[in-house]
Amino acid sequence: MALFSQRKEIRPFAKALQRESIDDDLRNCLWNGLDMNLWAHRSPRGTSESKKVDFVVKLLWIDYFKRPLDTMPAFDSALSLSAYKIIRLHFFKGEWWESYDLIEFLIRVIPARWRQQLKKDLNRFMQDENSAYRIVDDEVVEITDEHEIEAIESALDKGINASRSHLSRALDLLSDRKHPDYRNSIKESVSAVEAACRILAGMPKASLADGIKVIKGRGTIHPAFEQALLKLYGYAGDEGGIRHTLTESSVAPAYSDAKFMLVACSAFVNFIWTKASELGIDIEG
Repeated sequence: MALFSQRKEIRPFAKALQRESIDDDLRNCLWNGLDMNLWAHRSPRGTSESKKVDFVVKLLWIDYFKRPLDTMPAFDSALSLSAYKIIRLHFFKGEWWESYDLIEFLIRVIPARWRQQLKKDLNRFMQDENSAYRIVDDEVVEITDEHEIEAIESALDKGINASRSHLSRALDLLSDRKHPDYRNSIKESVSAVEAACRILAGMPKASLADGIKVIKGRGTIHPAFEQALLKLYGYAGDEGGIRHTLTESSVAPAYSDAKFMLVACSAFVNFIWTKASELGIDIEG
């Protein structure tokens, strides 16, 4: 709902997309998400939940800040020098990507029962403040479309181990904010499809075409849809494309290419499992 100042055109309805940047409003909202879902569990009474927060802070000190544990002050917001204030200062005064790095680290180490609500709140804040990023599978990724996020998370959640491993690695390479590797991200995305097809076809070197043959042998698939899938899959394997050695004429893939292939290959994997289930094809792996 638009506020009074927006209806009167005093303030804009939406701010510019925040890519490789973070304004005060967004940073404040993200910290509030951490406060509500993590720091609020800390109390001076030493409850079991307080001990979980203390353990998370120790992991931060050791594995994120890389500091000796015996230099960590008490976690007490009332003290002039405390672990809480050091973490807060790092979050608010660091580079834009350092705030996201801290969030990503915390998501991975906090108790599982706190994680989903934290991710939900943070994604809502990112959407409200027009961030170019969302949390997908515990990583901060430059993907904002809900359907794309759903396709990736569904494939990661429901696929076989081999497919999940490739998609997870593709996501890692795509979301690396310092050294993204779009070429190998695409390779991993395509490998996830191949892994699914190998299980479906029962062949160690099966391709998407082999997987489609199995589906056609048990049911139907529209010819136009079949050709669209095969042509899209072929993009990553042509002589000037992703699966071959770079040459002088090769065009290095961009973020948009890698993101598209991650979403498309996740959709392929989802399609294969759904179709196999509909046709009563038993899949193990």
